[in-house]
Amino acid sequence: MNLLSIYWSPSEGIDLGFFIIRFYSLMFVVAFTTGWFLMKKIFLYEKIAIEKLDSIFIYAVVATLVGARLGHFLFYEPEEFINDPLGILLPVKFNPFRITGYQGLASHGAAIGMIIAMYLYSKNVIHKPLLWVLDRVVITVASGAIFVRLGNFFNSEIVGRPVSESFPLGVVFKNLGESYPRHPAQLYEAFGYIFVFLILYYTYWKTGKRNQPGYLLGLFFVLLWSVRFLVEFVKESQGGFETSLGIFSTGQWLSIPFILLGFYLLFRTSKI
Repeated sequence: MNLLSIYWSPSEGIDLGFFIIRFYSLMFVVAFTTGWFLMKKIFLYEKIAIEKLDSIFIYAVVATLVGARLGHFLFYEPEEFINDPLGILLPVKFNPFRITGYQGLASHGAAIGMIIAMYLYSKNVIHKPLLWVLDRVVITVASGAIFVRLGNFFNSEIVGRPVSESFPLGVVFKNLGESYPRHPAQLYEAFGYIFVFLILYYTYWKTGKRNQPGYLLGLFFVLLWSVRFLVEFVKESQGGFETSLGIFSTGQWLSIPFILLGFYLLFRTSKI
């Protein structure tokens, strides 16, 4: 037994006897609840009618889940759109039939879904420019990303690559039936997102950058997707189109456009 490694074998969740609250689902609830309180503080500060807050919560939840689900299959398992299209939207697989739950959520798809949803929210509910909405929402998204990656850790998914037994941060994912340590990539990413959130939070509340449309959004794109890009170097491959392009993983290729867009927004707003 390697005494330097952490042996990780958590239960599925909190067993209430008649129902199990899965830790992954609980982390999503914590993420959205934290986001709601952060946005409430922003709405009160900006003197936005608080009744508009419930609408943004609904838009965000639906956009995140649908976008992340569709994004996963679009980027990583596109063949499922032909082989098992109903299994993409439903928590079951039909070929063969089995109950799977909603396994497979892509953060890049969630980001695209969120942008679309916030456009609809800005037009139909709050009647403010899209960049105004996104500059504020990204603060909550950064905080939520922390809890989502913690949920991945509880689920023993999106694991890192194997490491030597002498590596001090190695984690043995016993739930995967393994006896060797891996990089805890989920925790690396969650740790990085803490700093992304703190930087965005400070920038909004302590500087005048919140009044520059697109600045916080650009900062978010650069910081969050850079963290994702770097952590991908120690992640186990999740498949996708990386084998045909080489050099980078699918997650890294998908992060590059967001990072470049972020730099564009930062450069653009610095000229305003």
